Amino acid sequence: MLKVPAFLYIRNMELSIFFDPVSTRLPNTEDFSLFGNNIRSFYEEFPALDQLHIAIIGIAEDRGSMLNEGCAKGPEEVRKKLYSLKKNHGNLKIADLGNLRPGESVEDTYLRIKEVCATLMQLQIIPVLIGGSHDLDYGQFMAYEGNGNFINVLCVDAAIDMSGVREDQSKHHTHRMLLHQPNYLFNYSHLAYQSFLTDQEVVAVLEKLHFESYRIGWLRDHMNEAEPVIRDADMMSFDISSIRQTDAPGNKCGNAFGLSGEEACQLAWYAGLSNKLSSLGIYEFNPEEDWKDQTASVVAAMIWYFVEGFYARKEERNFDSPNYTHYLVSFEHDPEKMTFYKHELTEKWWMEVPIPENKERYLRNSIIPCSYEDFLTANNGEIPDRWIRTRAKLS
Repeated sequence: MLKVPAFLYIRNMELSIFFDPVSTRLPNTEDFSLFGNNIRSFYEEFPALDQLHIAIIGIAEDRGSMLNEGCAKGPEEVRKKLYSLKKNHGNLKIADLGNLRPGESVEDTYLRIKEVCATLMQLQIIPVLIGGSHDLDYGQFMAYEGNGNFINVLCVDAAIDMSGVREDQSKHHTHRMLLHQPNYLFNYSHLAYQSFLTDQEVVAVLEKLHFESYRIGWLRDHMNEAEPVIRDADMMSFDISSIRQTDAPGNKCGNAFGLSGEEACQLAWYAGLSNKLSSLGIYEFNPEEDWKDQTASVVAAMIWYFVEGFYARKEERNFDSPNYTHYLVSFEHDPEKMTFYKHELTEKWWMEVPIPENKERYLRNSIIPCSYEDFLTANNGEIPDRWIRTRAKLS
């Protein structure tokens, strides 16, 4: 029997005080084709953290939401569906840590999420947060505060939550992230917003800050173009209300239009594939509104596809590797050249944005994911929008 290193034992003890055990159990514990029988779940004993890749965390907290009370009950319903799915890899190094106990106040819960996620990420373990209201991603965001890097945040939501109503934190949390001090946010990207649910002044504010926002119509027509947006993110925050109500009815704020369940799974798969992405939160699932456990099945499938993507990851950040082909694009009347990199195995593209003097702290953000379309744009003599936005933030 392998001996658990002392520091991991201490970490286990530190984290276990925040969690309640999982109540979901599979009736057939001998069927090892099932996902739930191939992961470490917190039943009687808190799971060991050694050699883990992913940790699932349920959050029974909805005090930050005024409109979707009941979403605190989501985690166990998702587990019932997730555990019964078929596994697709021989050796899943995944644990379900149970349900995080809410704090005395919702602000205390944010701090607990921060501490738990920060501890896991220090151990190179990806936290996957399920259940609760969307404002909980503020705790997910704060977990990056001490890592010394400027980070990129990706949010998938039908609306951009920058409401001035502070009492409803689930509609105000994005505003809090953008204004958080100390500032370590380099880029914020928003996918799948719907124009008739979004104040256009908010979209204009994001544009002035050189951040990105993409409408649901654009996303549906350019799903492949969403991949580099997701590949550039450190954390992903997903609101179930971005999925159309016919596919995911389990939300009191559901919409007639939005992503399909399949499209949501595709985005989750892209997130799993990304070597940069280090946390995922799926919020606002309310089982009180669900119909025949349909939304629980969609969320479970999203987690399954995220895991599928994770185990298909390939090392892509060594741009001096022979796996990369370098392209230099020249512009008429401009001595500077634009550098592109293509990974010949994955066929993914990147482009380099020069860093101004005394801006070395942004080195991590200087080679950014892009698409083949960006390369074609540059070859046609135009500077890609991604390059312009990044250069503006580096200046």
